[in-house]
Amino acid sequence: MRFLPVAGEAVLIAEGRHRVMVVADVHLGIEYELWLGGANVPSQTGKLLNHLLALMKAHEPDRLVVLGDLKHNVPRTSWQERVEVPDFLNALSQILEVTVVPGNHDTGLRDLAGGAEVCEPEGTVIDGIGYFHGHTWPGPEVLSAKSLVTAHLHPSIRLVDPLGASRSERVWVRAFSNEHGKEIVVMPAFNPLCGSLPLNEMNDEKGPIMKLVDLSRSMIYLLDGTYLGRLGEIIATQRYRKR
Repeated sequence: MRFLPVAGEAVLIAEGRHRVMVVADVHLGIEYELWLGGANVPSQTGKLLNHLLALMKAHEPDRLVVLGDLKHNVPRTSWQERVEVPDFLNALSQILEVTVVPGNHDTGLRDLAGGAEVCEPEGTVIDGIGYFHGHTWPGPEVLSAKSLVTAHLHPSIRLVDPLGASRSERVWVRAFSNEHGKEIVVMPAFNPLCGSLPLNEMNDEKGPIMKLVDLSRSMIYLLDGTYLGRLGEIIATQRYRKR
């Protein structure tokens, strides 16, 4: 089994007995929340679907795992999600097997799943790889897998130029568990509208992942594959530059 992040994309290919494409934090229906806040953003579901279909055509997976937070609104499901989530999953399920690992935003998802499989929130194991969203502790079978893939954090790094201007860039996180040294990959969010968590500015814990790994020692990569260093080194360098 090997992991192949798709260059420039928040998409992972896991190669084993199956060729599995993994995406996380799609957050269909986030436009409804933005509309409630006064921002009129057209639905991006069709655009996200077409982009994912193009990636599937290019990389030819035989299975798709959506690693949590397929939908956005909680605790209620918006009218937009009731229409768009089933259409989204049915379009994908006509091409390949789709498994959704529920996240904290996926309340009521089973009623919208169409032809997709919705597993338990504790996660699932495919070809020895444990997949869980990260808002809740993974199940024993997932935790005992050879490697783990998780999401939930929407990880990014805040980059600051010499003039003080800053921007956040989505990143991949490659870490190793504290107890057994197994590899844990934290997925970036697939939907760029759903915001991100700058790991180099994070002050509080965000789910079980913080107990599984020493995040300061994790290796950080931009979506294009650029290695930025270990998170602790990035933070230390920024502190030094502020002196």
